[in-house]
Amino acid sequence: MMQLIRQLFSFGWVGAIGFVVDALVFTIVNIFVQNLYLSRLISYLAAASSNWFLNRKFTFGASDRSPLHEWGRFLLLQLGGGAVNYGVYAWLIGAYEFFRGFPVAAIAIGSIAAMGVNFTTAKLFVYDRR
Repeated sequence: MMQLIRQLFSFGWVGAIGFVVDALVFTIVNIFVQNLYLSRLISYLAAASSNWFLNRKFTFGASDRSPLHEWGRFLLLQLGGGAVNYGVYAWLIGAYEFFRGFPVAAIAIGSIAAMGVNFTTAKLFVYDRR
C-alpha cells in the first residue's frame, strides 16, 4: 500500500512537470502555428514524452523492455488518457470564450481529468513487472 501511495505522489509531481512542459511547448508552438488545436496536439506529445522519461526514472522504474519500446508502448497506452485530456481541452476551447483567451487553463483541466486513466494504464501495462 505504501508503494502505491508513493507512486501516486510521484506520478502527481511528474504530471505537474509534464503540465509545465505542455504549457511551454503549447505557448511557443502556438506563436508560430496560430491554431489552438494543432498546437495542443504537438504540446501533448512533448508532455507525454517527458512524463514517460520522468515516470521511468522516479515513479515506476524501467520495465524490462528497451527504452524505445517502452516509450512507444507508453505513448500508445496513454491514448485513452490523451483522448480524455484533449477532449476536455477541445470542449472548453470550443464552448467558452474564457478558455480561448487563456488556453493554458484548459490544458490544466484536461490534464487533471486524464490523470487517473494515465496512472492506471502506465502502472498496469507499461511499467508492469513480468
